[in-house]
Amino acid sequence: MTKARIIGTGCYLPERVLSNLDLEKMVETSDEWILSRTGMKERRLARSDEYTSDMGYEAAVKAIEAAKISPEEVDLILVATLTPDYVFPSTACLLQARLKAVNAAAIDVQAACTGYIYALSQAKAYIESGLYKNVLIVASEKLSSIINYKDRNTCVLFGDGASACVVSGRGDGLVVRDVCLGADGELAELLILPAGGCRQPASAQTLCEDLHYLQMDGKETYKHAVRRMEQASKQCLDRVGLGESEISWIVPHQANIRIIEGIAKRFAVPMERVYLTIHKYGNTSASSIGIALDELLREKGVGEGENILLMAFGAGLTWGASILTLEKERLS
Repeated sequence: MTKARIIGTGCYLPERVLSNLDLEKMVETSDEWILSRTGMKERRLARSDEYTSDMGYEAAVKAIEAAKISPEEVDLILVATLTPDYVFPSTACLLQARLKAVNAAAIDVQAACTGYIYALSQAKAYIESGLYKNVLIVASEKLSSIINYKDRNTCVLFGDGASACVVSGRGDGLVVRDVCLGADGELAELLILPAGGCRQPASAQTLCEDLHYLQMDGKETYKHAVRRMEQASKQCLDRVGLGESEISWIVPHQANIRIIEGIAKRFAVPMERVYLTIHKYGNTSASSIGIALDELLREKGVGEGENILLMAFGAGLTWGASILTLEKERLS
């Protein structure tokens, strides 16, 4: 049977850095408060003329080059984002045109911070069914476009960035052993962008009431995040027959250091084996796992047979986990 595998990765971070010291000048907060509660020191912000599709393009080019394929060999583009360039057309279609991936279909995936893992599950299914040979996953977010920089509870958390990977049925790479997903729409309002859809179309009133900015109940979100990610991760391990001691690296969604530490305590994995980028980039939603995975492969390296556990949680509510195993040491 064909095995889906990640054969190339890439990421892109904007140049502008927004530090905790910068935020001290914008809202009532402090570097110590932010760092102790979130683990964040800096985050990146896109330029005013730099959009989700632009950042996604930069990450996609790197992933395609790493996979040693051409854009013409991409059969499908999946873009995970909650900050698309437009409601429609899809950001995936914009990327398809810019990449000149003339043979690719194009779909946007909206699962918020779990988007990368949701897209990975789709890519795995497409590849292993034989429908497609090469699927490009791009996770890109311009969260600065929906953040209220007067709200200290949310503006300290989020940053912009993009990641990408090529999933294929051939070549060396990270075999996607399994993916476990979940959702609970009963808790949709814990993390929401209230206006801009058909329920509350844009109006003078929605603008005055700041309803086009992200809103979050942080305490309730935290409670569900740890439990749901643990549930999906342990289900994934059971399904592939791996013990917790066989995990080489955990690559979690980079939402909050307290959530990450809470998850690590529930697994037989030391914190030094939990890969972190949160201090540098903050929460970049769907792109955060892919950014961390790309950096892990480049800076630390993963040996043949080593197992990587991905896990994420996001608005929806959505959550998911995936087990990756390197077959040969080609990716770096």
